Amino acid sequence: MNSETVTLRNLSIGYQGKNAGTRVVAAGIDASIRQGELTCLLGANGVGKSTLLRTLSAFQPKLNGEVMIEGREIETFSDKELSRMIGVVLTEKPDIKNMTVRELVALGRSPYTGFWGTLREDDWQVVDEAIDAVRISQLSSRMIHTLSDGERQKVMIAKALAQQTPVIYLDEPTAFLDFPSKVEMMQLLRRLAREQQKTIFLSTHDFELALQVADTIWLMESPSGETRLSIGTPRQLASEGALARYVERPGITFNPDTLSVRVEK
Repeated sequence: MNSETVTLRNLSIGYQGKNAGTRVVAAGIDASIRQGELTCLLGANGVGKSTLLRTLSAFQPKLNGEVMIEGREIETFSDKELSRMIGVVLTEKPDIKNMTVRELVALGRSPYTGFWGTLREDDWQVVDEAIDAVRISQLSSRMIHTLSDGERQKVMIAKALAQQTPVIYLDEPTAFLDFPSKVEMMQLLRRLAREQQKTIFLSTHDFELALQVADTIWLMESPSGETRLSIGTPRQLASEGALARYVERPGITFNPDTLSVRVEK
């Protein structure tokens, strides 16, 4: 069984306001994210997926509880230590010109370089291995602004791999992609989780695709204003009725046997 890399204990997430008071998005989260697995976070817009991802990435402080990475509380890491533990790939397209793919991927080595950011021969070897792992060697000398959305997203994943962190978080990595590219992206992330024993956690709106590719699903819901988190394999959440509860509406039905959605004509 794969080991737990990230562990959440009684975690509360939200926003600490100065005048308006504290706004709690979700509370009492107990969960873990395992090494060698692809874990997908599903939920409606506004339910708190981005808040959870930002909290797990230490981009914003938690309200309460613990976020442990390899048994150590996240708040005890220095920025440099965190940059060697967590790689983050955001939704936003990088606005980069006059830089090649290899040069951008090389930025992933910054946690390991000195003040001047000079890469040694072994750093460049890591960069090229990351490019090979994502299977974009043919793009290595291309300029970033000439790439398609799917190619650019692969470059950002290669950059995260070059960072050599045990944990990689991705926010909507398939957002701008056509369907074949979405499938290829999710298959790539699952392969990297298995082959490199990474802990890969991503948010997505691609419901059916996530059910087919993910090892574990985190489903965030707030049916009565209180956010709850259901965690399990796609089959487990389907048999518990959580997936049908999330997706079904008038004219939309969920088949728990095929993990598919049917829209009435």
